[in-house]
Amino acid sequence: MSNIYIGYHFTIAPKELGSEILIAELGETAFESFTETETGISAFVQKDLWDETILKDIQILSSDEFEIEYTFEEIDQVNWNEEWEKNFEPIDVDGNCHVRAPFHPKTDAEFDIVIEPKMSFGTGHHETTHMMIQHLLEIDVKGLKTLDMGCGTAILAILAEMKGAQPIDAIDIDNWCYLNSIENAERNNCKHITVYEGEAALLKDKKYDLIIANINRNILLNDMQAYVDCLNPNGTLLLSGFYTEDIPYIEASCTEKGLTYVKKFERNNWVSLKYVN
Repeated sequence: MSNIYIGYHFTIAPKELGSEILIAELGETAFESFTETETGISAFVQKDLWDETILKDIQILSSDEFEIEYTFEEIDQVNWNEEWEKNFEPIDVDGNCHVRAPFHPKTDAEFDIVIEPKMSFGTGHHETTHMMIQHLLEIDVKGLKTLDMGCGTAILAILAEMKGAQPIDAIDIDNWCYLNSIENAERNNCKHITVYEGEAALLKDKKYDLIIANINRNILLNDMQAYVDCLNPNGTLLLSGFYTEDIPYIEASCTEKGLTYVKKFERNNWVSLKYVN
């Protein structure tokens, strides 16, 4: 695997909706990691998988509804990891759960999760991760068969195991996330997490008591039926990765499929919803 990446830096207006659409479209190509910036997003692709036509099918770039400009550069992987160490801030959820990198000091939180950020952790996901952790802290997950869909760094799967859930499947389509999740599960001495690289097709014939899906609106809506099909009776579905204005779309899909709304968290216009089967 190449240690050289091509980093694209997009300035987007309007930012929030444009960023969501752009990430969804770039996610269908070889781009494998995204971070939010003050003016838009940055996106990263391995140089070995890059060519000058990589953006040719990205429709939002030619949309009249958005103003998007970008630059790109080569980034050495070693320097990139140093940047993560400068910018990655630990997550403290209500003093009960602390998500930190190895270079952060240990705290007295009941649940102390250590992750190596690398390229699969985006600072823009702090809000959604924070809210999903809040949901998990409130739920008795002991003995629940659990799915962490779009697991990223496996933070949520790790917390679920710390609270007694097992067995746990963690799935991500991104190879960096897959590898990083395996590392982080081992780093936190998890024994009941199995990590898979793939998408919703892996859920066929699976059954879970608890499904955690922190992805984005478009993927959630596309895969919602797959989640419902593998959710056991009285099972719980936790959703995040979308904005307040996306709630009607998520709500309509869940209600249509027989799920019952339970609770909502909101944080800086990001949302996390809880449903039961």
